[in-house]
Amino acid sequence: MNITFKQLIIAGGPVLFVLAALSIYSIALIWERWTVYQKTFKGMDDLIHKIYALLRAGEMKQITELCAKARTPAGDIVQKVMAHYGTPLEKRELAEKAVEWHVSRLSKSLTAIATIGSIAPFIGLFGTVIGVIRAFKDLSMYAGAGPSVVAMGIAEALVNTAAGLFVAVPAIVAYNYFVHKANDFSSEMNWVAEQVIDKSASREFSGVV
Repeated sequence: MNITFKQLIIAGGPVLFVLAALSIYSIALIWERWTVYQKTFKGMDDLIHKIYALLRAGEMKQITELCAKARTPAGDIVQKVMAHYGTPLEKRELAEKAVEWHVSRLSKSLTAIATIGSIAPFIGLFGTVIGVIRAFKDLSMYAGAGPSVVAMGIAEALVNTAAGLFVAVPAIVAYNYFVHKANDFSSEMNWVAEQVIDKSASREFSGVV
């Protein structure tokens, strides 16, 4: 008995359609996050290199102007630190809050992606169990009729297992990637802010404007 692709889709039953809907939703979330991350990290390395160069040269005013023109999360954080006239401790607290705010924006929808990656295999497993039950039921009804009797039930089981993995793997990979990038952003920006604050504090202590 040859089972066609159409028959496999039909064999998957309602569970397969649930997994298909989750897959579409997951891809939409991943694409939306990807575009946000691309905008966030676009030109960030170049901006940070320029900030470090200006810090070494002591051109603090130019750092403010550079970050104002950048109009990126990295530029926004440094600009806020530079514009704050509080103590170094207050500036550090401001920088931490600014970084946390931008990281929270980067982390938006990641919980949903992680949830899809976690539950999709179990939904596929549920479909697999249903398929196996169907196969044994058909086998009991047509004892001795041969393997063709249980073919659709086994197909249903295997299709849902594969579909669950197909949905889960990209979601888990995307989640890990986005979390890694968000953590990198947090570490990098906290370090940059710390360098800016230390340099500003040393210039104020020495009386340099």
